[in-house]
Amino acid sequence: MANTCQLTGKKRATGNNRSHSMRATKRTFSPNVSKKTIIDPVTGEKVKVKISTRAQRTLLKNPGKFKEELKTLVKKAKKRAA
Repeated sequence: MANTCQLTGKKRATGNNRSHSMRATKRTFSPNVSKKTIIDPVTGEKVKVKISTRAQRTLLKNPGKFKEELKTLVKKAKKRAA
């Protein structure tokens, strides 16, 4: 899926647009996802990921929070490279 954060798993949500007359039409809410290169603090390897801006802020404030998720992303990147 294109609009999914690889660290948190945040993905598109569905809901309704509401007009002035309260008529409901379906819509999707996309997370704010951008491509970033993250350096694994343990091994020093660079990994390109699609990450939400909320997860970026969390990584800046608390780098150890997504330690396990980063390990799995590094493993997947190694498999793709091999």
